[in-house]
Amino acid sequence: MQRILGYMRKAIQEYDLIKDGDRICVGVSGGKDSLVMLYGLHLLQRFINIDYTITGVTLDPGFKGVSTDYSPIADFCRDKGIEYKVIKTQIAEIVFDVRKETNPCSLCARMRRGALHDATVALGCNKIALGHNYDDAVETFIMNLFTEGRIGCFSPMSYLERKDIHMIRPLLYASEKDIRRAAVKNELPIVKSVCPADGHTNRQRTKDFLAEADKTYEGIKNRIFGAMQRFDLDGWGPNK
Repeated sequence: MQRILGYMRKAIQEYDLIKDGDRICVGVSGGKDSLVMLYGLHLLQRFINIDYTITGVTLDPGFKGVSTDYSPIADFCRDKGIEYKVIKTQIAEIVFDVRKETNPCSLCARMRRGALHDATVALGCNKIALGHNYDDAVETFIMNLFTEGRIGCFSPMSYLERKDIHMIRPLLYASEKDIRRAAVKNELPIVKSVCPADGHTNRQRTKDFLAEADKTYEGIKNRIFGAMQRFDLDGWGPNK
């Protein structure tokens, strides 16, 4: 976990992600990334010398009309003294049953973002923390290039004017491999997604593509990530 904390601290300082007085709504899907981020933000409160608070928030999509059991996460948060809330939604019903989307991920992502934005405002928070990591950034760049024909990525921090909140990504320097190792070592209570599209998405295909490309062009992800920073793509240049 020390390595993860180092990555998070670096991102927070280089991109000025967190300031004194911030109230942060931490999006917790139940996966390894969001749980490592939540635990990391909790641990950093002790020594980063920034006064902020966190509230973990899980949006229950209601897959197949059934609520997911997030009690392992609730128990973990209670033990650590972390505020945590589960908000029930009808996202799965709308995406799969009403709209019957053949490519459900885009609509689902938009609906989850909207619900999380609303929850952030309702909780009196001024920032949302999302668990996108180093690998996610490179994959998003490739997906935008290959599927939309544009050069772009999500930003380390972005401002949502309509809601007057900032969206931050404290894990952007942490690799998926390091996050997985931290989740296992710290026995974090991962709740596996039961989404029927899980494992069959464009992102998974992009992961597979990059893994294959790395066999020929070793270190390709490092070079893409570095290029994004040097070009200051979408605010990726540090110390901006």
